[in-house]
Amino acid sequence: MKNFDAKEIVATILDEDKKRRDAQVEVDSLKAAQNAKAKEIGALMKAGNREAAEAAKAEVAALKEKCGKLEELMVAAEESMNKSLVLLPNLPCAMVPNGKGAEDNVVVKMGGDQTKLPKDAKPHWELAKDLDIIDFDLGVKITGAGFPVYKGKGAKIQRALISYFLEKNTNAGYLEIQPPLMVNEASGFGTGQLPDKEGQMYHVGLDNFYLIPTAEVPVTNLYRDMILSKSDFPVKLTAYSQCFRREAGSYGKDVRGLNRLHQFDKVEIVQLSLPENSYAALDGMVAHVETLVQGLELPYRILRLCGGDMSFTSAITYDFEVYSEAQGRWLEVSSVSNFESYQANRLKLRYKDENGKIQLAHTLNGSSLALPRILAALIENNQTEDGRIRIPKALVPYTGFEYID
Repeated sequence: MKNFDAKEIVATILDEDKKRRDAQVEVDSLKAAQNAKAKEIGALMKAGNREAAEAAKAEVAALKEKCGKLEELMVAAEESMNKSLVLLPNLPCAMVPNGKGAEDNVVVKMGGDQTKLPKDAKPHWELAKDLDIIDFDLGVKITGAGFPVYKGKGAKIQRALISYFLEKNTNAGYLEIQPPLMVNEASGFGTGQLPDKEGQMYHVGLDNFYLIPTAEVPVTNLYRDMILSKSDFPVKLTAYSQCFRREAGSYGKDVRGLNRLHQFDKVEIVQLSLPENSYAALDGMVAHVETLVQGLELPYRILRLCGGDMSFTSAITYDFEVYSEAQGRWLEVSSVSNFESYQANRLKLRYKDENGKIQLAHTLNGSSLALPRILAALIENNQTEDGRIRIPKALVPYTGFEYID
């Protein structure tokens, strides 16, 4: 299970639901009494007993007033219940390992060759300064920490990575989308970023927009409030975007260099699937992301996250990590998730089955890939004895150069 205590929320939901159901029972009883009184009034009027009829009419008016107040209570209880319901996370699927944190994640595959570095190997932030390809201090001057400035070949390799990822994704059948970088509340709610429980989103208060934390948000919301046909599936979309995250609560973690940024570039893949096909789609997405990492010649591992380390909205997540020899640590570069019907329920993303019945679709997404830590690993793992950075062969057609020097 997820590391989430839902007792208080569930108790609130049950309490509000009981209020709503009790009120509904009373409303039904009152309406039955109104109907009975209406017949009685008709009989009294027919018998010429006007005084008794007027008294019965007064009783009906009182019943209607009481009924109206109860209906208002039902609406309030339902609204309260719905506000609590959206605070509950998605349920993990049966394949998710039990656990409370990263230490309980399961390594399902490892690949790539271990990198042999020069004796005086440097971390990427030192290499970036020596080669003048990323300026972290200039980013602090312009904006603040976590907003680096890419220069020269540093900017070109960013562009090359984006082009490489997008071309591989479109060749795999994903339709390229260029989405907005800001979304409204409905979009944030639809994919589960709102309510923003951890304060990770940047809010543009004047217009009540949110800077996107990932292209998943605007791309998935293209299909909000839609009813598709079975023949429309699978829907496969890819998008490059800049992403913005406050990284609240990251103090004390390794935030040097490109390891943890507030603004970064990422290419995303999104799929909409029929429920019976979503886990085959998930396997396909994991396999596709693996080919991207393999093409960059980086040592990697694939993790199946335990319940306590998964996101609020996910039913199952696979993380990709690449190994940084210079830092001596694994760096997360992708998460591939199946949300099952959790997002679709919030989005009202549905389809008609073969019987014409309306059903909820399944949604999936994955990073393919997030650039900062990929770039960090590329810089560190490909440094040479003479201080240059070798470019992986798959990227050379996109960069136009074989070395950064």
